[in-house]
Amino acid sequence: MSNTPINCPADLVLVNQNKIRIIALQVWLLAIVFWLTHIAASVALLVVDFFLRSFSLQQYSPLAFIADAVIKQLHIKSKQVDQAPKRFAARMGFAITSLLLLLNIIGIALLVNAIVALLIFFSFLESFFGICVGCHIYTYWIRVTRVFSK
Repeated sequence: MSNTPINCPADLVLVNQNKIRIIALQVWLLAIVFWLTHIAASVALLVVDFFLRSFSLQQYSPLAFIADAVIKQLHIKSKQVDQAPKRFAARMGFAITSLLLLLNIIGIALLVNAIVALLIFFSFLESFFGICVGCHIYTYWIRVTRVFSK
């Protein structure tokens, strides 16, 4: 990566980073389940969950509900971060899992395997290291849109 700073979207609404990381762990586990079994229900659950978290319906998210229960049970303290980059990443997750589900239905195995590998990798980085790939992609997205808007 270059030495240029990462540009994350910001909306000054705070969310619990530890909850996000627990949700990412669940995404990672569900993606691995799909990779090993090709049971489409695991991806369908991810599509629905990413949709709910992307469009301000997180109170209905099954993964967020489980994350809240884990946090309460294990007494994990809250670490507040801005919500906007997490929402952007959830929208990317919605797009990726929707494409994954569609390609799985169509039966394009090579692309399915490549996309599920990306999902596993991205969710692993967020869950285990707190690295939001969405921020990096957003940075390049802004640069590309600036070039084309001139």
